[in-house]
Amino acid sequence: MVQDRFNRTIDYLRISVIDHCNLRCVYCMPLSGVPLTPSADLLRPDEIERVVRAAAALGFRKIRLTGGEPTLRADLADIVRQTSAVPGIREVSMTTNGVLLPRVIDELKAAGLARVNLHIDSLDPERFSRTMRLGTLADAWASVAAVERAGLTPVKINAVVTRGFNDADVVDLAALTLEHDWHVRFIELMPFGVGECAQMARTALVTTAESMTRIEAALGRLEPLEKVTASEESVNYRLPGARGVVGFISPVSEPYCGDCNRMRLTADGRLHLCLLHDDEIDLRQALRSGASQSVLEDLLRQAVEQKPVGHSLSRGISTRQRDMVQIGG
Repeated sequence: MVQDRFNRTIDYLRISVIDHCNLRCVYCMPLSGVPLTPSADLLRPDEIERVVRAAAALGFRKIRLTGGEPTLRADLADIVRQTSAVPGIREVSMTTNGVLLPRVIDELKAAGLARVNLHIDSLDPERFSRTMRLGTLADAWASVAAVERAGLTPVKINAVVTRGFNDADVVDLAALTLEHDWHVRFIELMPFGVGECAQMARTALVTTAESMTRIEAALGRLEPLEKVTASEESVNYRLPGARGVVGFISPVSEPYCGDCNRMRLTADGRLHLCLLHDDEIDLRQALRSGASQSVLEDLLRQAVEQKPVGHSLSRGISTRQRDMVQIGG
């Protein structure tokens, strides 16, 4: 296992396979004017596999494929197949908005996909469309049904809580866990870049404490659950008599940087050393210059060694060079 300067074991690589998206969620991607990576500059499946092999050699064990929206990649099954076959990798999972998932989920499961996180911000059709803009609640429910049918369980649903859009919807979403053994997780809004989404994040933040208060007032006390691992970013609870789990991811109000085990690879091939910093190391140039596997391992080792201790949101500092859709979460 490889450790950074702060004695954190880094074993989880989040790979953005594309920065294009078929939705335009209000807090993530403007309706127009977003510079997107040309297809030729996206990492190919064989290049992603080489990075994963280098990561596995250093002790990385978990891979999550993200976007943009990963199901927009026509070769996504190839990426999953080649990635999941790398010795040492124990799990390949994916975060998706689910719009295209029913069409490809069987192929992805056959290729080695182990788990899926779905993005659903509201159960109200009007607020869903207002928040996620180009999607529909019917699409979302079709993706949930597809995940259950494929057996990629437990179903995990992520919602980014945004004041004035879906902050009241946390109650209905949390209530899903009463009848279903699903995990519903609420994520605090984070500022990325300098555009309209970043400005919204600075004014529309809903803290975990506020969401918890709203849920408990309607549904009863949230009983804390023990963490499975220290690096788990979600703090989990169970409602009275519930089958599922309610989780809160609180990077702004309750940072968990001290237990971070993650590194991120952007769609254009940069190792992004910390979600809310701009520090990066270019792997695509190395890959396309014929770098050996040992060179790739050295670059990954450098990235781990240079990983910041945590974000600086309390001082008003966050990433300015990339929007959320260009990092992949």
